[in-house]
Amino acid sequence: MATRPIRLLGDPVLRTPAAEVTSFDKELRTLVKDLADTMIEAPGVGLAAPQLGVGLRVFVYDVDDVLGHLVNPVLHFPTDEEQDGPEGCLSLPDLTFDCIRKQDVVAHGQNVYGDPVTVSGSDLLARCIQHETDHLDGVLFIDRLDAETKKAAMAAIRDAEWAQPPVVKVSPHPLFGRAR
Repeated sequence: MATRPIRLLGDPVLRTPAAEVTSFDKELRTLVKDLADTMIEAPGVGLAAPQLGVGLRVFVYDVDDVLGHLVNPVLHFPTDEEQDGPEGCLSLPDLTFDCIRKQDVVAHGQNVYGDPVTVSGSDLLARCIQHETDHLDGVLFIDRLDAETKKAAMAAIRDAEWAQPPVVKVSPHPLFGRAR
């Protein structure tokens, strides 16, 4: 079992769009295994490669006792029906907020060997696939919250034990030509 540290909010990799996977090799299979092991250990229902610091378009999921993965996912929504419910993220530990997502999703992608794969889902699976695909685009679920909920989320993040205060660097150069 190979678990890796999960990157937390504030890490730039979480806000950077991931690159398309072009090599379907042993390294990709190892990455998917590490993603699954880390997700299960956390525990979670999904984990995207950027959350492990890897900027590739791949994620794993474990919903309703189905463990799977998608490489280079492209989402389609068969209906406009939405669901509103609790959502959390392993990169924002112990925080959950209601988030609106599409009720149903069809995801086209590939497996670790480059073979075409289609995953269709509703409810939790649809939420998970949308959430993890957002990670691949540099989007976090808190970006999708309504204004009032996002304000509460940001306050909770500031108070979280895992949150790191921003590092402020002081210039060694004199301010406006004057020495300090």
